[in-house]
Amino acid sequence: MFDWFKILFLPDTTPDITQSLIAILLTIGIGVFVGRLKIKRVALGVSAVMFVGIVLGHYGYTVDLDISVFIRDLGLILFVYAIGIQVGPSFFSSFRKEGIGFNILSISTVLLGGLVTFIIYNLADLRIENAVGLMSGAVTNTPGLGAAKASLYEIQQHFPNKVFADPAIAYAITYPLGVLGVILMIILTKIFLKIDLDHELHLLTTEKDVEQSMLVRKKCRVTQPEIFGKSIYNVLKSNNLNDIIISRLKHTKSKEVFSPTLDTKLNERDVVMVIGIPTSVDRFMDIIGKESQDQEIESDTDIVTKTIFVTRKSATHKKLAELDLLNKFGLKVTRVYRSGMELLASPSLELFYGDRLRIVGTKDDIIEVEKIIGNSEKRLLEPDFLSLFGGLVIGIIIGSIPIMIPSLPIPVKLGFAAGPLLAALIISRYGGIGVIHSYINNGAIYFMKDLGICLFFASVGLHAGTHFYENFVANNGWQWMYYGMYITFIPILFLVIVGRFFMKINYYKLAGLMSGTYTDPAALAFSNGYLDSDIPMQSYATIYPLVTIFRIFVAQILILLCI
Repeated sequence: MFDWFKILFLPDTTPDITQSLIAILLTIGIGVFVGRLKIKRVALGVSAVMFVGIVLGHYGYTVDLDISVFIRDLGLILFVYAIGIQVGPSFFSSFRKEGIGFNILSISTVLLGGLVTFIIYNLADLRIENAVGLMSGAVTNTPGLGAAKASLYEIQQHFPNKVFADPAIAYAITYPLGVLGVILMIILTKIFLKIDLDHELHLLTTEKDVEQSMLVRKKCRVTQPEIFGKSIYNVLKSNNLNDIIISRLKHTKSKEVFSPTLDTKLNERDVVMVIGIPTSVDRFMDIIGKESQDQEIESDTDIVTKTIFVTRKSATHKKLAELDLLNKFGLKVTRVYRSGMELLASPSLELFYGDRLRIVGTKDDIIEVEKIIGNSEKRLLEPDFLSLFGGLVIGIIIGSIPIMIPSLPIPVKLGFAAGPLLAALIISRYGGIGVIHSYINNGAIYFMKDLGICLFFASVGLHAGTHFYENFVANNGWQWMYYGMYITFIPILFLVIVGRFFMKINYYKLAGLMSGTYTDPAALAFSNGYLDSDIPMQSYATIYPLVTIFRIFVAQILILLCI
């Protein structure tokens, strides 16, 4: 009577489509549950899906090969594209600060890991596909494994007689060591370097680049006689203060609050609301007078502040100067929020679809400008499949472009890992390409990212789990783990020594660099909890895209050079 149930849920050596889907869904469901279990504040997260897949694969659960390859590649594409869209804006903006140094350090660490792998490959007489699998697992880099498997597939298409081992087996053996190794280094670095977290946090909050990355709003009273009767334009121009905005003004002996133009003149004891980076705002206050405690300038009687969303084509990819909201509507844009970043609303700032504008003006004028800007939150909640799948198609095209390198047997391709990632970075940098825009709401990004990595881990885990014990014994798995220790710990020691002693990187940022260089989301989650801060996430996002691309290239180059 329940034969159909047994067919669905019991292992089968020749599974059909339904049985394959059940195996994938079981792996993901159980893996997500296991990943939420914590041991001393450490949880495996979605990476537990792969380990559950290995266990189920060991006990006979399998997936049809064609379905497995499709799910693996689709998951990888969704994962890296979501990462690119999520970190793209902060990735490019970080290069104006410490991003270049961080990326050089992380890329050097990646190349060192490749060198250590190459040395082990020669000394230990490993097959190169196993060596690359060891490297990908030891540094917890899933896209690198995907790129390695894609390169092996391409080589087999050109040379059908060649037979390769599955690098996912070596990857699965060293992956736990990679995850725990980074977490262990974060803890040991704090202990052996005698890190004082309070002192590090104090240093971080006083650093100039961090201080200037935040916008502040202050009320200022005009008390300097040399300012009386001068226009706002003249005051800002003569003192080279082009990076602040005057959002409100109240004349002395008046209760009327309005949004001033650049031609508005400042009189004695006027109160203005100024927005900008802290150093510029403080300098402006020193020039015109002193900080004010006036409460009336914040009154909503005559003027209001509202946040509206850019959702219409009439405003997308237009500069604020082109919209000219101040002269046309008497409105002033004070800040723009984009992908978690707060931007000063300079006239040259180009607006992207999904941007949030902080606007100051009268209620009637704001209603009018909404007709141009859009402000349709409903549209932002609705998934734009044209942009999503259009971006993925561009990513696949980029990943499929053959790059000829002399002396290599076949062209190098970015593949399904780096192609969609690079496309997402470009799209997020420029706000879109044609009808394809970069905005995806945060909920959709997290869903796509987690779904993608779960599909990938489930496929890889089930495939690697088949005959896993036999492969572990046959390949001397303990020895592979020993080799993996060198690949894990030598590069990260280099990163810590250079980063801390030579580059003087703050420990909070260094923890993010360790997690990002090893593309280790479990270590990042541990860092955020261990340090009770999201500062590691900032440096993680700064280096993640370039590190991922270089790890993909290192994996491919090692295979193509040593086959």
